[in-house]
Amino acid sequence: MNFSKNKNIFFFLFLIPFLWACDFNSRWGGQEYIQKVNTQTLPVQLQVKKTFDLGEGIYCSNDFLGARLNGIVYANDTITALITPENTPINPSPWYAFKIWSETKQDVFLKLTYLLSVKHRYYPKLSYDGLNWTNLDSVNYIEGMISEIKNERLLPDYITMKLSIGPDTLWVSAQELITSKHVNKWIDKLALKPFISMSQIGKSREGRPIKMLKIGNGNDENMIIVLSRQHPPEVSGYLTMKSFVETISGDTEIAKKFRQAFNTYVIPLVNPDGVDNGCWRHNSGGIDLNRDWEEFNQPETKAIKEFMESKVATSGGKFYFGVDFHSTWEDIYYIIDPEFMGNMPGLVPEMIDSMSRNIPGYVANIQPRQYDAKISSLSYFFDQFGAESLVFESGDETSRDLLKKKGEISAIELMEIMLEKQNEIELAMDNKNKI
Repeated sequence: MNFSKNKNIFFFLFLIPFLWACDFNSRWGGQEYIQKVNTQTLPVQLQVKKTFDLGEGIYCSNDFLGARLNGIVYANDTITALITPENTPINPSPWYAFKIWSETKQDVFLKLTYLLSVKHRYYPKLSYDGLNWTNLDSVNYIEGMISEIKNERLLPDYITMKLSIGPDTLWVSAQELITSKHVNKWIDKLALKPFISMSQIGKSREGRPIKMLKIGNGNDENMIIVLSRQHPPEVSGYLTMKSFVETISGDTEIAKKFRQAFNTYVIPLVNPDGVDNGCWRHNSGGIDLNRDWEEFNQPETKAIKEFMESKVATSGGKFYFGVDFHSTWEDIYYIIDPEFMGNMPGLVPEMIDSMSRNIPGYVANIQPRQYDAKISSLSYFFDQFGAESLVFESGDETSRDLLKKKGEISAIELMEIMLEKQNEIELAMDNKNKI
């Protein structure tokens, strides 16, 4: 199905106040426009997983899911760690995660270094159990030489942390460590609800299951689809998705009504290999999955494509909305340019506007995108299925309470708007049949 420009002047005039309020030009413009790349499988370099004996009774380990530590040494009173990507070229999102401990309590300086031209991005997070995380105290954080401006930001070549270590293992990570183990536990808990089922739609390149949740009691005439973690480090996007999905799965009257009218399909971990291998950006085939929505060379994107196509073919239904949760430098919302209209015009702008108005002081940063570069999920959902499409980007360091609130309120507003629009569609169809 190809959805072309609709020059409905009344719809565009409706959007002008919304676009003006978002003030596109005065805010961060977001990432550069997506460019087509070769998505044929490439080699990746695997880490050597081990416990490193650094001397002086200090130990470090990358032998766990989600770890990223490629080399480490203790010299001149400083521990220096090397963090490298799975392959190149790659988006500069240098993920790191490791454990450190010592036989006796002591303070140490630990320096994170990268390859030439790579800059530090993620502010360190600490944990003593791998589940509960806090930011490193800023007094113990020192940035190295600032040598580049990226996405309107100054970035350091390296950073040094002062850490208090001892026999209790200290986890250090770029973001909260949420691997397939944690996601599967969340999936299993949600699937206990009578209106939620879990299935496997495919396998990753390394054979990990691509799991999907179905939420709702409808007959697949009306559907939405939700994705998360195409890019492994994008944990804040996953946390927003989690709140969004839990709200649709809740006990409120609006959620119950929505589940009777729409089925929601959720793939919460699109890239389990990348997540579990501690990759910066790619899957185990060395590819950015969000550039593979035209060729479908990778099994993860191919599995989702085949599911969606099969679902539409067998049910005769429609996907009315598709959302892909990501993370970036700050909150931003990529939408299909309002000149293009799908199955439920106006849905995404209205949802974002309503969400923003329900969070005091929050102003949404919206960036419209043309969909003609059909290589990302945003364009694929819209171009192939007419689904009103959104890339919901959460900031790396956005407050976790705000992430939860955004996910919750977005889901509530989405359900209310979609139910109202669906009633309008059905009424229009009834009136047409009477003519």
